[in-house]
Amino acid sequence: MDQIKVIAFDADDTLWVNEPYFRETEDKFCEMMEDYLPQHSVSRELLETEINNLALYGYGIKSMTLSMIEAAIQMSDKTIGLEAVEKIIQFGKEMLDKPIELLEGVEEVLQALQGKYRLVMATKGDLLDQERKLLKSGLANYFHHIEIVSEKKEPNYERLIQHLDIPPQAFLMVGNSLKSDIMPVLNLGGHAFHVPYHTTWAYEKVDNTIDHLQFKQLSSIKDVIKYL
Repeated sequence: MDQIKVIAFDADDTLWVNEPYFRETEDKFCEMMEDYLPQHSVSRELLETEINNLALYGYGIKSMTLSMIEAAIQMSDKTIGLEAVEKIIQFGKEMLDKPIELLEGVEEVLQALQGKYRLVMATKGDLLDQERKLLKSGLANYFHHIEIVSEKKEPNYERLIQHLDIPPQAFLMVGNSLKSDIMPVLNLGGHAFHVPYHTTWAYEKVDNTIDHLQFKQLSSIKDVIKYL
């Protein structure tokens, strides 16, 4: 681990709570739409709509809100009323107004690493919303660089590593998503620590078992310190 110079942290569900708010809102939407379809079918239709819209809207609360409206129109065969649309918009606004709840051990880890490494926040999603969450979190001063992208795939990490002016083996990514945070970085020759979170969006789930010299499976973000 001596070659690591930069440590990048994912934000949502790595630094602070995020996915439970989405699942809570999805449950409200499914309940609202159960006159049209069983709740499990509503959930499936919403996920399909969200995935189809990723290329247009990207990730985040605004994307989910637009997808809920579209899914409601489709499932109701265009009979959904304006009152229901207003309710969906309100669901989105309530999510945007949620407090930022830091995950246990986050600040302790950042304090321990600051000054020893260049720390980066590397996350995907809506720029305005992620900037809002970072400001509310009180963590901004720990980071040398903030990277908010629409996707977290190999080309995005490659550009970030080039911007940081380091070789891939000097880069460590810490995150909760094997698909977005871990596998692309390992493929580029970087290091990756996986910190699982109890709730994961279905689109982010992968079944891969990772066996890689530069990969560590952690049980808590506090374990980061043990390996550095």
